[in-house]
Amino acid sequence: MPRLKLTIEYDGGPFVGWQRQTNGRSVQQAIEEAFVKLTGETVTLRGAGRTDAGVHALAQVAHVDVAGSWTGDKLRDGLNAHLRPEPAAVLRAESVPADFDARFSAIRRHYLYRLLTRRAPPALQRGRVWHVKRRLDAVAMQRAARRLIGTHDFTTFRSVECQAKSPVKTLDALNVVLRDDEIAVTATARSFLHNQVRSLVGSLKLVGEGKWNADDLEAALNARDRAACGPVAPAEGLYLIRVDYPSA
Repeated sequence: MPRLKLTIEYDGGPFVGWQRQTNGRSVQQAIEEAFVKLTGETVTLRGAGRTDAGVHALAQVAHVDVAGSWTGDKLRDGLNAHLRPEPAAVLRAESVPADFDARFSAIRRHYLYRLLTRRAPPALQRGRVWHVKRRLDAVAMQRAARRLIGTHDFTTFRSVECQAKSPVKTLDALNVVLRDDEIAVTATARSFLHNQVRSLVGSLKLVGEGKWNADDLEAALNARDRAACGPVAPAEGLYLIRVDYPSA
């Protein structure tokens, strides 16, 4: 049975997350239902990352096994026709080898977190940024962020519901960039703990406000204690922006 790789964009606001759940509609469910309408097949999508409720994606990746000879463009267009008016779209559908796995073949995941730092609330970006009503010191945030790069025990920045076997992760990059009224925090790693990025951003915000400094952030990391974490940033500012795979 042919295996296909899907690249998917979605607004996470109306969904309970990527993965099927009993408490509401998920992105996975919406796309699997579109498959049934288009092909008559009941399929199971396997995603690269289980984004939480409210988290967005510019390029989530999933794989699926589908009977029949579907071309990428035809499948993409057909799925998108059946997804309307859901805030989700298949950007690409590509044939991949049978051993490709959207989750386990991934070698890097890239996340973006957006903070809008102005007094006025967002109108066009409501539900897509964390609105902070004051300017933050992005330079201090970037200086502190450097302390977190590398291999560490990230227990402090891990949800108590995290199911990962180990809290040790390697953070390849963590950058803070100020663009007009918006601060963009980008994070790159092979994999992340549950709520890790949102936890890091919430603590970096304390640095931007002058309540913490770089030493305080490093001390929180070294505490290996969830109680040492700053407030967890809301889901609405977080985006899964890319998933990398080995070159063919």
